[in-house]
Amino acid sequence: MSDAINHRWNHPAVILVATDLNDLDRLIPFAFQQVAATGARLILLHVIVPGSALTVDSSGLPAYNPMVALEFASKVLDPWCEMARSKNIVCDALLREGNVAEQIATSARQFSADRLLLGTRSKGKLERLFLGSVAEQVLRSVYLPVMTVGPEAHLPLANDNPERVVLHATTLREASRPSAALACQIAASQGAKLLLLHVLPPIDEPVSEFHRKGLPTGLDSAAMYELDLLAKEAGANCCTAVETYVVHGNPAIEILSEAVERHASLIVLGATQHSALQNLTRDRVVYRVLAHARCPVLTLGEPQSSMLAAQSESIATHS
Repeated sequence: MSDAINHRWNHPAVILVATDLNDLDRLIPFAFQQVAATGARLILLHVIVPGSALTVDSSGLPAYNPMVALEFASKVLDPWCEMARSKNIVCDALLREGNVAEQIATSARQFSADRLLLGTRSKGKLERLFLGSVAEQVLRSVYLPVMTVGPEAHLPLANDNPERVVLHATTLREASRPSAALACQIAASQGAKLLLLHVLPPIDEPVSEFHRKGLPTGLDSAAMYELDLLAKEAGANCCTAVETYVVHGNPAIEILSEAVERHASLIVLGATQHSALQNLTRDRVVYRVLAHARCPVLTLGEPQSSMLAAQSESIATHS
């Protein structure tokens, strides 16, 4: 990953906020917080799905009328844009029609977005995640940090924790290195400690003598060695404290537990070397973390060669 791409991700000039209109009261505080730290321009995007623009005509027959949906969306988004402008934030509303994931990816490329901010409306059931499969499609289509604000996420209070922490859960694969570097730079910009976490499979019973004594097994030692190398690499170009930690158990449960215990202000999830977060979504780790995290979750998908080329072209155009 080039230094120019990393710089744009950590200091975004454009943040694209994709909303279903029902999550703006949850998304906007996080968007404003990020803009306050970066001075980015905000674009509030709502995608109208063709089937949602059906109305009933005078004869009682269904009729396709996108203008009704467009007018309603404008009335919802405009006050938020005005609020942003009152805070000297450059903010524009953007309405598109079509497939949600495709329109998010297209808009991100069109406006050279450096970060995506998405919401969910899950009330506990994973299948109700607003951007469940959509988020996966977006990650396949863009090579950008995608920050998701789940239903339990909230801005930290000033007295929540005197020490700020960014938690990066890593698979220790090569594809995790860009997200580790990004997590380190975000932590440095926030004056936070970076916690690099790797979750190993649960320990089979009976518990070994090593674990009774609190000593690492060979698997633990190998993981810690790799984590320490990753910490050294990620922290080479940013001044922040980096802590490494290995635990055994269910990945989603351990990630969420550590985030709560450490009062993490952000969880960062890196991709595996497989396509579309294949390993992570096998047991819905990403969805579970998104649905229940009490802080935003930033996910960085694995790039394809075409994505890298598009990123480089965008940087050259805007530099």
